[in-house]
Amino acid sequence: VQLQASGGGLVQPGGSLRLSCAASGIIGDINDMGWYRQAPGKQRELVAIINNEGRTRKADFVKGRLTISRDNGESTVWLQVDNLKPEDTAAYYCYIGWMTPDSHAMEYWGKGTLVTVSS
Repeated sequence: VQLQASGGGLVQPGGSLRLSCAASGIIGDINDMGWYRQAPGKQRELVAIINNEGRTRKADFVKGRLTISRDNGESTVWLQVDNLKPEDTAAYYCYIGWMTPDSHAMEYWGKGTLVTVSS
């Protein structure tokens, strides 16, 4: 399984974050795709998830300023967070959950993409 993420880096407060993540090597049906994040000294937390029907789950700290979308055919998920705040600084991890042909639920996190919100 590979999750190829792009985006991130240094962003000014009030700016926007755009991340994408493409999955490959999955055998089975992809259910959930999305993002978690982990700030220094804190636990990893959910940012947003979108399932294969387009239903989303979003953390309270990004509601109203987040857009998540996916292309099921390309196994790609996109995330945009607007009006970034310094507290959004974290490593952002792409996430995928899928069901194998023999009905095992699997999940995988990609390598973190660092996002720093600072002027």
